[in-house]
Amino acid sequence: MESIPSRTPWHVWFIGGLTLVWNSFGALDYLMTQTQNASYMSQFTQEQLEFFYGFPWWVTAAWAVAVWGGVAGSLALLFRRSIAVPVFAASLLAMMVTTFHNYVLADAAAVMGGMGPIIFSLVIFLVAVGLFLYARRMRAVGVLR
Repeated sequence: MESIPSRTPWHVWFIGGLTLVWNSFGALDYLMTQTQNASYMSQFTQEQLEFFYGFPWWVTAAWAVAVWGGVAGSLALLFRRSIAVPVFAASLLAMMVTTFHNYVLADAAAVMGGMGPIIFSLVIFLVAVGLFLYARRMRAVGVLR
Protein backbone atom coordinates (compact mmCIF):
# COMPACT_ATOMS: atom_id res chain seq x y z
CA MET A 1 0.00 0.00 0.00
CA GLU A 2 1.32 3.40 -1.01
CA SER A 3 1.59 5.98 1.73
CA ILE A 4 0.26 9.45 1.04
CA PRO A 5 2.04 12.28 2.82
CA SER A 6 -0.10 14.00 5.44
CA ARG A 7 0.93 17.40 4.14
CA THR A 8 1.34 18.49 0.58
CA PRO A 9 4.91 19.68 -0.02
CA TRP A 10 5.14 23.45 -0.47
CA HIS A 11 6.68 23.04 -3.91
CA VAL A 12 3.50 21.41 -5.26
CA TRP A 13 1.55 24.58 -4.45
CA PHE A 14 4.34 26.77 -5.83
CA ILE A 15 4.83 24.80 -9.07
CA GLY A 16 1.09 24.25 -9.53
CA GLY A 17 0.21 27.91 -8.98
CA LEU A 18 3.06 29.29 -11.05
CA THR A 19 2.37 26.97 -13.95
CA LEU A 20 -1.36 27.63 -13.81
CA VAL A 21 -0.56 31.29 -14.46
CA TRP A 22 2.01 30.34 -17.14
CA ASN A 23 -0.39 27.98 -18.92
CA SER A 24 -3.25 30.48 -18.63
CA PHE A 25 -1.25 32.92 -20.76
CA GLY A 26 -1.03 30.26 -23.47
CA ALA A 27 -4.75 29.61 -23.19
CA LEU A 28 -5.48 33.34 -23.41
CA ASP A 29 -3.30 33.60 -26.53
CA TYR A 30 -5.17 30.67 -28.07
CA LEU A 31 -8.56 32.15 -27.20
CA MET A 32 -7.72 35.64 -28.48
CA THR A 33 -6.29 34.22 -31.72
CA GLN A 34 -9.21 31.87 -32.36
CA THR A 35 -11.78 34.61 -31.74
CA GLN A 36 -9.66 37.01 -33.82
CA ASN A 37 -9.88 39.61 -31.06
CA ALA A 38 -9.06 42.86 -32.86
CA SER A 39 -7.38 44.56 -29.93
CA TYR A 40 -5.15 41.57 -29.14
CA MET A 41 -4.34 40.73 -32.75
CA SER A 42 -3.42 44.34 -33.60
CA GLN A 43 0.10 43.65 -32.32
CA PHE A 44 0.79 41.39 -35.32
CA THR A 45 1.62 42.19 -38.93
CA GLN A 46 -0.70 41.20 -41.77
CA GLU A 47 1.68 38.38 -42.72
CA GLN A 48 1.64 37.07 -39.16
CA LEU A 49 -2.16 37.24 -39.02
CA GLU A 50 -2.40 35.25 -42.26
CA PHE A 51 -0.01 32.70 -40.76
CA PHE A 52 -2.12 32.29 -37.59
CA TYR A 53 -5.46 32.28 -39.38
CA GLY A 54 -4.17 29.84 -42.00
CA PHE A 55 -3.45 26.96 -39.62
CA PRO A 56 -4.88 23.63 -40.79
CA TRP A 57 -7.60 22.23 -38.53
CA TRP A 58 -5.26 19.62 -37.05
CA VAL A 59 -2.77 22.28 -35.95
CA THR A 60 -5.54 24.31 -34.31
CA ALA A 61 -6.77 21.14 -32.58
CA ALA A 62 -3.26 20.24 -31.38
CA TRP A 63 -2.75 23.82 -30.17
CA ALA A 64 -5.99 23.57 -28.17
CA VAL A 65 -4.89 20.29 -26.57
CA ALA A 66 -1.49 21.79 -25.78
CA VAL A 67 -2.73 24.94 -24.05
CA TRP A 68 -5.88 23.65 -22.37
CA GLY A 69 -4.06 20.47 -21.39
CA GLY A 70 -1.45 22.63 -19.68
CA VAL A 71 -4.15 24.46 -17.74
CA ALA A 72 -5.90 21.20 -16.81
CA GLY A 73 -2.60 19.58 -15.82
CA SER A 74 -1.73 22.48 -13.53
CA LEU A 75 -5.17 22.31 -11.93
CA ALA A 76 -4.81 18.54 -11.47
CA LEU A 77 -1.44 19.15 -9.85
CA LEU A 78 -2.98 21.66 -7.44
CA PHE A 79 -5.76 19.17 -6.62
CA ARG A 80 -3.10 16.45 -6.18
CA ARG A 81 -4.61 14.22 -8.85
CA SER A 82 -2.48 11.67 -10.69
CA ILE A 83 -4.37 12.47 -13.91
CA ALA A 84 -1.88 15.36 -14.15
CA VAL A 85 0.71 12.96 -15.58
CA PRO A 86 -1.16 11.82 -18.72
CA VAL A 87 -2.68 15.29 -19.17
CA PHE A 88 0.78 16.91 -19.16
CA ALA A 89 1.99 14.15 -21.53
CA ALA A 90 -0.85 14.89 -23.97
CA SER A 91 -0.16 18.61 -23.72
CA LEU A 92 3.54 18.06 -24.42
CA LEU A 93 2.84 15.80 -27.40
CA ALA A 94 0.34 18.28 -28.84
CA MET A 95 2.83 21.11 -28.38
CA MET A 96 5.41 19.07 -30.30
CA VAL A 97 2.90 18.64 -33.16
CA THR A 98 2.27 22.38 -33.38
CA THR A 99 5.98 23.13 -33.20
CA PHE A 100 6.67 20.63 -35.99
CA HIS A 101 4.07 22.33 -38.14
CA ASN A 102 5.24 25.84 -37.37
CA TYR A 103 8.99 25.34 -37.82
CA VAL A 104 9.25 22.38 -40.21
CA LEU A 105 6.16 22.46 -42.42
CA ALA A 106 5.68 26.24 -42.28
CA ASP A 107 8.25 29.00 -41.93
CA ALA A 108 7.33 30.47 -38.55
CA ALA A 109 10.86 31.75 -37.90
CA ALA A 110 10.72 33.98 -40.98
CA VAL A 111 7.12 35.06 -40.42
CA MET A 112 7.56 35.80 -36.73
CA GLY A 113 10.93 37.48 -37.04
CA GLY A 114 13.96 35.33 -36.34
CA MET A 115 15.34 33.70 -33.23
CA GLY A 116 13.04 35.16 -30.56
CA PRO A 117 10.09 32.89 -31.33
CA ILE A 118 12.40 29.88 -31.64
CA ILE A 119 13.88 30.57 -28.21
CA PHE A 120 10.43 31.10 -26.73
CA SER A 121 9.23 27.81 -28.27
CA LEU A 122 12.24 26.09 -26.70
CA VAL A 123 11.35 27.57 -23.30
CA ILE A 124 7.75 26.37 -23.69
CA PHE A 125 9.05 22.90 -24.58
CA LEU A 126 11.38 22.78 -21.57
CA VAL A 127 8.59 23.87 -19.22
CA ALA A 128 6.26 21.22 -20.68
CA VAL A 129 8.88 18.48 -20.27
CA GLY A 130 9.63 19.69 -16.76
CA LEU A 131 5.95 19.65 -15.80
CA PHE A 132 5.49 16.13 -17.11
CA LEU A 133 8.58 14.86 -15.24
CA TYR A 134 7.62 16.71 -12.06
CA ALA A 135 4.07 15.33 -12.07
CA ARG A 136 5.39 11.84 -12.74
CA ARG A 137 7.76 12.15 -9.79
CA MET A 138 5.02 13.48 -7.49
CA ARG A 139 2.82 10.55 -8.49
CA ALA A 140 5.66 8.10 -7.82
CA VAL A 141 6.25 9.42 -4.29
CA GLY A 142 2.55 9.38 -3.48
CA VAL A 143 1.80 13.11 -3.50
CA LEU A 144 -0.65 12.72 -6.38
CA ARG A 145 -3.49 10.26 -5.93
